[in-house]
This record gives sequence, C-alpha cells and structure tokens, in this order.
Amino acid sequence: MPFSGERFTSEVSLSPSTVAAYALMAGDTNPVHCDPDFARSTRFGRPIASGTHTTALLLGLTASHFSKEGAMVGLEFWVRFRRAVYADERIRLEWLVIRVKRNDRLGGDVVELRGRIKGQDGVTAVGAKGRVLVTNQL
Repeated sequence: MPFSGERFTSEVSLSPSTVAAYALMAGDTNPVHCDPDFARSTRFGRPIASGTHTTALLLGLTASHFSKEGAMVGLEFWVRFRRAVYADERIRLEWLVIRVKRNDRLGGDVVELRGRIKGQDGVTAVGAKGRVLVTNQL
C-alpha cells in the first residue's frame, strides 16, 4: 500500500551506445544522440540522451515499484527538461509520494507523485509530476 512521504529511487549508468540505440529505436534520428562529431559542434559538446529515453526510465521506475505488490497503471505524467542528460552519465531517478487517495470508481488508490532525474553532478536535469492508479487487479 503506497503512503504519503514514501520515496523510491534507482541509479542508471548510461552509455553512448545504449543512448544511440534507444533514440533510433524510438524514431528520434536527431544526430545529437548518436553522432559524436555532430554533438561536439553543439552547445552540449557531446552526445545527449533523448527526452523519450530519460522519461521512459523515470516512468518505468513507477511501474516497477508499484507493481511489486499489486497492479499499477499510469494515469498522467508531466515532465520538464531543465538540462541535458549526457550519454555517458550516471543518473539518479527519484520519486516521492505526495498524496494517496482512494478512488472507488477506479477500484484503487490514486497516487500523486513528484519526481526528478539528477545528473552525476547532483543537479536536477528533469522534473516530473504524475498520477498512477495502484490496485489489486487491472
């Protein structure tokens, strides 16, 4: 059962090869994700992870966490990109449960979350908010 104040985290080490593969698989052909020569000529100076990649990691953590003891489905998420996440960076994914409210119509608890991705420098790269439904059965 989720509770207000609950925190859950994960750390992920990105690599240029996985960042490039994810971007291409997601249909993001922007060369800043997979072409080191091109990326060096940009404001970032080296390849960066795509926003879909970092967001998927963050949202995936909610699914992994809440599905350990029941069923979970995402209801809505909002993200804000604050700085680039580099393709060779170790990142920390963090979520905090803000509120849990029973919803009889949906048959479970609606959990409000605040999350972020911090770069290895400790600076928030991505901020997030979300709501998920945690229930016994989908």
